[in-house]
Amino acid sequence: MPLPKLKEIEGSAELEQMMEKAREASDMLKALSHESRLLLLCILAEGEKSVTELEQFLGERQSTVSQQLARLRLDRLVTTRRDGKAIYYSLANEDVRKILTAVYDVFCEPVRRRRR
Repeated sequence: MPLPKLKEIEGSAELEQMMEKAREASDMLKALSHESRLLLLCILAEGEKSVTELEQFLGERQSTVSQQLARLRLDRLVTTRRDGKAIYYSLANEDVRKILTAVYDVFCEPVRRRRR
């Protein structure tokens, strides 16, 4: 889909909406810009995981993983579910999955093709 031409939206309510959406996108991209947070989201794209499972995948201490998960929760990129003492994380919505798919397609898929 082509981007709108600036002269078509200059001074309009549409420009105000674009500015707000740009802030939202910027906030999401800042959260994704951290390597550990991005890896956590990629793991969660496969399905719900407990904090213990995420620690094992990343080989990180619980405090480090929890800190990154707290940031992702704050940015509304993940949701939680408690089952007894265990806390389970999953992606917050399909928009997060779409962004991760785009990142995967650009950065990871070419690597997989080269290995074949």
